[in-house]
Amino acid sequence: MSVSEKPLLLEAHEVAKHFGGVKALHDVSLTIRRGEIYGLIGPNGAGKTTFFNCLTGLYKNESGHFIFDGVKLEADAPHKAAAVGIARTFQNIRLFGNMTAIENVMVGRHLRTRAGVFGAISRNPATRAEEAAIVRRAEELLHYVGIHERAHDYAKHLSYGDQRRLEIARALATEPKLLALDEPAAGMNGTETEALRVLVEGICRDGVTVLLIEHDVKLVMGLCGRVAVLDYGEKICEDVPAVVQKDARVIEAYLGGSVA
Repeated sequence: MSVSEKPLLLEAHEVAKHFGGVKALHDVSLTIRRGEIYGLIGPNGAGKTTFFNCLTGLYKNESGHFIFDGVKLEADAPHKAAAVGIARTFQNIRLFGNMTAIENVMVGRHLRTRAGVFGAISRNPATRAEEAAIVRRAEELLHYVGIHERAHDYAKHLSYGDQRRLEIARALATEPKLLALDEPAAGMNGTETEALRVLVEGICRDGVTVLLIEHDVKLVMGLCGRVAVLDYGEKICEDVPAVVQKDARVIEAYLGGSVA
């Protein structure tokens, strides 16, 4: 089955978000299918991260709504979005710097664990077994993103590229259906960016749908099956990369002038 034949995973219907008189998002609608790598691009200030923040419960949109996996999304807090299967990374890296890499990934498992206060106090067999499973899964994910050799290093001591990979591992620890990546290639060199491309393709092949914000247009056009373009909070184009690259409105938004 081709991606175009697969069921919808995410539907955004006329989502709007205002900050005072500034319309950060204005009636933005889009759809993402299961198994898709979907790009969301646009100039600085176009509303891309605001869209992510509305989707993941950091912001409450003024109007419009999301449907996720067939159900209206009622995620008014980040942990609720994560619980239904939406994980994200951030434009500015947000790791626990004084925790090790493996501890950071283990934190991402808390939504999928069952042991409560009683288990933590009693240290019963079920709790110990669950904790062992958390460690094993964290180790697997560090291998998956390619930084298992740094498992016991503090996150703040990792290179910039490895910190980006660690954020992705922590997000994957929540067992997402949709992984939303906010400028994951920012600050990476060419080698790191290529490794990221391979990783994202692997994540998608392994069953996780990807929504990608990225300023590296070359990366987006080579990685994404479809791309939407925002400008001043409005969606001005949505299509396959070859069509988006030739769209006069997109060229104008990026170059800042009229296009003949």
